Amino acid sequence: MAIQTRNPVTGKVVRTFKAHTDTEIGAAIVRSYQAFLELRNWSFEKRAACMVRVSDILEGEAEALGRIATLEMGKTHGSAIAEVKKCAWVCRYYAEAAEAHLSDDHIETRASKAFRKYMPLGPVLAVMPWNYPFWQVFRFAAPALMAGNTGLLKHASNVPQCALAIEDIFKRAGFPDDAFRTLLISGSQVEKVLRHDLVKAATLTGSEPAGASVASICGSVIKPTLLELGGSDAFIVMPSADLDEAVKVGTTARTQNNGQSCIAAKRFIVHTDIYDKVKARLVEAFEALKIGDPMADDTDIGPLVNEAALKDLTAQVDMAVADGASVVTGAVAIDSEGYFFRPGIVENLPNGSPVYYQELFGPVALLFKVDDLDTAIDLANDSPFGLGAAIFTQDEDEKERAINRIEAGATFVNSMTSSDPRLPFGGIKRSGYGRELAAEGIRAFCNVKTVSIA
Repeated sequence: MAIQTRNPVTGKVVRTFKAHTDTEIGAAIVRSYQAFLELRNWSFEKRAACMVRVSDILEGEAEALGRIATLEMGKTHGSAIAEVKKCAWVCRYYAEAAEAHLSDDHIETRASKAFRKYMPLGPVLAVMPWNYPFWQVFRFAAPALMAGNTGLLKHASNVPQCALAIEDIFKRAGFPDDAFRTLLISGSQVEKVLRHDLVKAATLTGSEPAGASVASICGSVIKPTLLELGGSDAFIVMPSADLDEAVKVGTTARTQNNGQSCIAAKRFIVHTDIYDKVKARLVEAFEALKIGDPMADDTDIGPLVNEAALKDLTAQVDMAVADGASVVTGAVAIDSEGYFFRPGIVENLPNGSPVYYQELFGPVALLFKVDDLDTAIDLANDSPFGLGAAIFTQDEDEKERAINRIEAGATFVNSMTSSDPRLPFGGIKRSGYGRELAAEGIRAFCNVKTVSIA
């Protein structure tokens, strides 16, 4: 795949980049390791000062950086600015919390002193996706560098300008020049990086096949990995819920980032007593969304990322209909320049359809009717994915049952699934393993060393 910026509004190539050669990659890895030897000896205070400067740069340049994200992958400019500011938040969080998360944990044993000590591993390769081109990277990079590791970024090939901007920010903030490096490489070059002796671990956010490939390669050379893969999140609505709030939040949860989010609400599971009301209100909300230029302030939905995404989503809707589902509204490509797709709702998808078990990576909500919460939870769990889930109910027993029985890395009650630097984030089943963010995120690429002193 070419490494290039292609504007999804027009479909036209804006800029093409030359991939790094094997020699350049090898040299970058060596320099990353040398930067690690320096960074691991920095005090938390020194690392934190640089990370705070990263946060300041992100805050001060959010509009310009957001413009790059909008140009490269089509998200609305307002949401792109918000994404950059969220990156500033995660940087400031780890600047403040890293030392506490990694402090020696003393344990009472027969030894005079015994404790856990968290020590950095070295260069970590991050294979990152295009849909949140800044956030996905910074939620890895901030804890990694604060732990004393260095980062090597293989970003998605369609967001090279975002990738290079991130590298530049860490340099300007005062980190060692090679503490965070962007590798302009194709997917076929990733294996060589993973197998390099100086690369100590890898993290990937992306598709199931990509995650399986990275995990397999790293497993063969005994290197740790962290995977955050796809999701088909359930959004359950029960009769006691505030229906107006559930529909409002659900519409945002399904159509955020032009519908291209792993933790988007994708399967709306609604109790039969309120099904018709919720369906009607969702239709009204979806049809009111304004589709258009993502740089315009009043645009709700921009284009999908590329032509392949448009074709794939269209094919999934067509297959669902062929298998017996019905389109309630929208769910169709728009005949225009660029990769625009009308947000839509599909109901009555049978579990015999392949689409039932797939992730729809675009603004299409699947609507299901159930008679009770047990059936809703069973349907929520009837998926190969287990990233996030949400339930809207005022019933305390229903809340507790959903929290305890839904198979997911997160369950949100009366709110949409989201990520927060203070809370661990990740999935189970085919949504991946390991946790980013919070204490778990900064410890993910540390050697948890046992120290025992007689």
